[in-house]
Amino acid sequence: MEKTRHTQTQAPGMEGVVARWYARQRSSAPQLAAVRRYAREVTAGLPAGAAVLEVAPGPGYLAVEMARLGFAVTALDLSRTFLEIAAAEARRAGVRIDLRHGDAADLPLGDRTFDLIVCQAAFKNFGRPVDALNEMHRVLRPGGTAVIQDMNRDATDAEIAEEVRGMDLNAVNSFLTRVPLRGLRRRAYSRQRFERLAAESRFRGCEIRTDGISLEVRLTRRAS
Repeated sequence: MEKTRHTQTQAPGMEGVVARWYARQRSSAPQLAAVRRYAREVTAGLPAGAAVLEVAPGPGYLAVEMARLGFAVTALDLSRTFLEIAAAEARRAGVRIDLRHGDAADLPLGDRTFDLIVCQAAFKNFGRPVDALNEMHRVLRPGGTAVIQDMNRDATDAEIAEEVRGMDLNAVNSFLTRVPLRGLRRRAYSRQRFERLAAESRFRGCEIRTDGISLEVRLTRRAS
C-alpha cells in the first residue's frame, strides 16, 4: 500500500521573480472569470459574514473574490512574495483580507474558527498531508467543510493541453505552463490515494469529484 504521510514539512513557497511570473500567468481574463464563478460556487449556502480560510492562496485572486462577496476571509501562505501580491490585490479591490504567514501543517490559528476552508492547486506540495488535514479539522467549526481542489494524478496529456488552451496565454507561456503541469502530475493525488489519506485524518473520510485535470475533495467536520 502506498504511504501517504511524508516526513518533511510543506515545500518551500514560490518567491520573488518566479512567484510574480506565476501571478501574471494566472491573471488572464478567462482565468479571473473562472475564479469569480468558483468564489460564488464554493461559498454558496454560507451565511453572510461567515469566516473563510484560504490555505496557500498564491496571488490571492480567489481570496479577494470571496471577500467581495462579504465573507470574513483569512489567507495563509508560506510565500512572503505571494502575501505581498495578495495584499496589493486586496487594496486594489477595496476589500479586507487577514493575511498570515505560516505552514499548512501548523496553522497559527485558533480552534473552531472557520466555517469554510479552501485550498487550491497547493495540497500536492504539502510534505505532511495528514497533519495539514488535521490542522484544517482543528480550525473548522463543527459542521464546517474543507474544500481542496488540485490536480488529478490520473489527468491525461490531452486534458492538460486542453486546460492550458483555456488560459488564454501566448505560445511561450503556454509551453512554460504545460510542461510543469505534466511534471506536477507526478506529485498529485489520485482519487484512491486521497481517499486513503482522508481516512487517516481526523475527518475519517471525504467526498471526491473529478473533472478534466481537476480533483475536488470535500471534507466535513462532524457536528458535535
